[in-house]
Amino acid sequence: MTNRDPEKNFEALWKTFHRRYPFFELRNVDWHKQYEVYRPRISSTTSDKELFEVFCSMLDPLDDGHVEITARLGHSKAKVHFTAEKAPRFYREFTTPQIKRLFDVTRATLAANGFSPFRKSKAWIMRYCRSPDYGYMRILELEDVKKKKVSKALDILSRDMPDLKGFIIDIRDNPGGEDSIALMIINRFTDRMRVAFHRRSKIGPGTDEFGPLKTWHISPKGGVQFTRPIVLLTCDAVFSGAECFALALRELPYATILGEDTNGIFSYQLEKTLPNGWDYSLSYQEYLSADMICYEGKGVPADIELLNTKADLDAGEDPLITRALEILSQQNNRVSI
Repeated sequence: MTNRDPEKNFEALWKTFHRRYPFFELRNVDWHKQYEVYRPRISSTTSDKELFEVFCSMLDPLDDGHVEITARLGHSKAKVHFTAEKAPRFYREFTTPQIKRLFDVTRATLAANGFSPFRKSKAWIMRYCRSPDYGYMRILELEDVKKKKVSKALDILSRDMPDLKGFIIDIRDNPGGEDSIALMIINRFTDRMRVAFHRRSKIGPGTDEFGPLKTWHISPKGGVQFTRPIVLLTCDAVFSGAECFALALRELPYATILGEDTNGIFSYQLEKTLPNGWDYSLSYQEYLSADMICYEGKGVPADIELLNTKADLDAGEDPLITRALEILSQQNNRVSI
């Protein structure tokens, strides 16, 4: 049986965030002040709709895409959903059909520069093609795929690696997924063992109440590794596990990040259910770079900023692909001199 008591549900949600959410200061939210403002608005007679609206107002300033609530209001069978995230620039710039068109333009730009059509991959999350000198891989997301299939796809892809002078990895519009899959892929591009990132979980209400710091590494895997120049394409619609991909890949001295800072929500989601049956989630982990910098709320920074815009659709050329090829050519020229 669910407990619909509005006051009990408010207290349950507020206390969970109080104990487990790590980023109030970083996101400039005084959580005790939020309690002072919003708790008086809740009484035993507060309706589901009013309670949901209070939750949304209280959580909205966090601007965190991992802060979500899904609820059924009253006797309605339909669910309502809230996320605290403000729309990234990439999604304000492009509608969903326009994003599809943008990646059509990407393929056309690759073809104009001598790249083959995409090869069929053992792992659906990966799209791969190559030119005589360069490889290109787009990673759609980092979950809902078996690791054996990812490994087999990378084995096939790696056959080209000895012939290639440079590689473009494209994670634009990637919603994220599993850190372990991200590291599996990067391990095929790694020259030696390096620290990928660190992570710790919030376990209590105190500012410094975290569990132990854990460290993840990248290290060479597979029969062949690609260790020549790499360009990683990003935008601010790169989230969570895909940001961990960028955080780890940036440790390679031959990698350049081109595009836009990533979104800035790294944590897995802590999923909870309120006494009334509503589901909610929150960030609860702090990720730190190899040199102990937290990019939460800021995103992994691009080395070279270049944005996709609607004008790219009319021009029929993806400027990030064009610029990435220029970077790879310049880096190879420096190596050969």
